[in-house]
Amino acid sequence: MTIKVEVFASPGCGKCGQAKEVLRKLSGQLGARRVQWREVNVLEELDYAVELGVLATPAIAIDGVLVFTGLPPVRKLRGELERRLAAQPT
Repeated sequence: MTIKVEVFASPGCGKCGQAKEVLRKLSGQLGARRVQWREVNVLEELDYAVELGVLATPAIAIDGVLVFTGLPPVRKLRGELERRLAAQPT
């Protein structure tokens, strides 16, 4: 099974760039087939961002649910991803 992670970002946001880099690394470490992520440009997908409750960037949604409303510590994000991967049926 795969977890789908979305990082909501706005152009020129430094923390958004950090969030993307962290997700890129974690995806590689945990397995790109197990953790798929994409960047959601809030200017291009504003309706979707509002629908999920994104009020600021960066924000991170997992499987269509807003989980982090800022850039969490790497350890916390990794723990959440690992917890969700472990809970999935094999």
